[in-house]
Amino acid sequence: MMTPDQVEDAAARLFEAERERRQIRLLSLDFPGATMDDAYRVQAALVKRKVASGLAIKGWKIGLTSKAMQSALAIDIPDSGVLFDDMFFDDGGTVPTGRFIQPRIEAEIAFVMKAPLKGPDVSIDDVLDATDYITPALEILDTRIERVNKETGKVRTFFDTISDNAANAGIVIGGRSAGPREADLRWIGAILSRNGEVEETGLGAGVLDHPAKGIVWLANRLHQYGMQISAGQVVLSGSFVRPVEARHGDDIVADFGPYGTISIAFAR
Repeated sequence: MMTPDQVEDAAARLFEAERERRQIRLLSLDFPGATMDDAYRVQAALVKRKVASGLAIKGWKIGLTSKAMQSALAIDIPDSGVLFDDMFFDDGGTVPTGRFIQPRIEAEIAFVMKAPLKGPDVSIDDVLDATDYITPALEILDTRIERVNKETGKVRTFFDTISDNAANAGIVIGGRSAGPREADLRWIGAILSRNGEVEETGLGAGVLDHPAKGIVWLANRLHQYGMQISAGQVVLSGSFVRPVEARHGDDIVADFGPYGTISIAFAR
């Protein structure tokens, strides 16, 4: 287990890395014995610093919901991070040059909550009952930690990703919203294109077989820490496509069919 000083040290490194738009060395190299609980302690310390800097918490993101992504990080459960008010971009908007370090884009379904959701025994029905509406979303991922360490060849672990607020960076919501029981969430899909070329396609079922299952997991996990999902918060339920690199000058469009199209551009 990491000491309190080590937790604060790791959080401080991440906070400064994001502010300075640079990547730091893998935390897992410096704290090789760190556990998943340690990772969430570092994330909590990072969140505390961001709130102290003036940012407001607006919701949650759930990541690592696909078997492929879990396998890549040697983990068998999802992870989660915190959404802040400065992460929300307008549909059709432009991300300024230099805002992110190494951004990638995912397509998913966002749940906007009308009632609080508190564990320990949350079910899919509970999630749907507490949801005001669902809407198409793009998540912008970024990493303040190197993906691969050049000296050792070591790749990121779950500890690096979770500590780094689950690689959370931005969110775009738009398209046509719907009631949570108006659609078969497993069959809502998207075609994700970059500069007019299709890069990825996927269906909601790619997220733990049902997008609401990630929110079930999140609510029950938060209960262990005396926390809950609050009314009015936005929850990104997890990507059903592989992340697509977003480069300077790229235009990213996600076509959700009957649920509309959303887009974000990256300035040159």
